[in-house]
Amino acid sequence: MKNITLKLQVGEINKVLTALGNMPYLQVHELVAKIQLQATPQLETAQNGANEQEMATVES
Repeated sequence: MKNITLKLQVGEINKVLTALGNMPYLQVHELVAKIQLQATPQLETAQNGANEQEMATVES
C-alpha cells in the first residue's frame, strides 16, 4: 500500500482519535496504535524543544 504524509494540528489528530474511539475496537485498534506510534516522538521532540527554550529564557 502506498504511504502518504498528512500534516494535522494536535487538536485535529485528537478529533480523529475521538472519532475512531467511537468505532468497534477490532476495526480501528491497529490504526489508533499507528497514529500514536508516529505522533508520540513528534510530541516529545516539540515538548523538549519548548522546555529548552523556556530554560534559555529564564537564564537570560
